[in-house]
Amino acid sequence: MPDTPALDAPRREPADPRFEARVRASFARQRFMSMMGATMTRVEAGEVDIDLPFDVELTQQHGFVHGGAVASVLDAACGYAASTLMAADAGVLTVEFKINFLAPAAGERFRFTGRVRRAGRTVTFVDGEAIAVADGRARTVATMQATMMTVQGRDDVRH
Repeated sequence: MPDTPALDAPRREPADPRFEARVRASFARQRFMSMMGATMTRVEAGEVDIDLPFDVELTQQHGFVHGGAVASVLDAACGYAASTLMAADAGVLTVEFKINFLAPAAGERFRFTGRVRRAGRTVTFVDGEAIAVADGRARTVATMQATMMTVQGRDDVRH
């Protein structure tokens, strides 16, 4: 059998050799992420981690981090993972996502990871995972599947 990659193997070669600086600069412009206290901790070709400390201001009535906050940060991680493989002049927009909440978002801190599953010229498919850490133990609290669109040539989309 010839040595060929699997059909669904993710493309890991970034179109922009300076993708990390571009992605970090774009994240720094996201006022919403900053307001929530989220920080981008890892940027690699096809993968991004965003960390979020627990903040009572992000909780819902039962004291768990609100599902909307979890979805927002997980969406950002997925979008930036896709962006790492895009051209320097491209923007990224979410086309759709599906999130599964597996457990209450209770923890001292959270890690949100986006991983490109398959990158195309226009559409990129990404998987995401939200992990809560409490008392030194980590558990997955949500997963996401997202479709991201590459946007080029529009003045209203900043890179």
